[in-house]
Amino acid sequence: MKGMKTNKSYSKRLRITKSGKILSRKPGFNHFNAKQSRTKQLAGHRGQNFFIKNKPKSHLMPFN
Repeated sequence: MKGMKTNKSYSKRLRITKSGKILSRKPGFNHFNAKQSRTKQLAGHRGQNFFIKNKPKSHLMPFN
């Protein structure tokens, strides 16, 4: 049975909330966090809103 597939590299970088919002990681928090203050380190773990139009979203994540 052929059908649309979810783009896994795209879906791993995003999280969809219960209400349907899309959250992504803040950029710039991959490494070199030891010198940052603790509050800045923890700020990198919180997600930020990710805005995308419906057409590209439906192509990359058809089942969400």
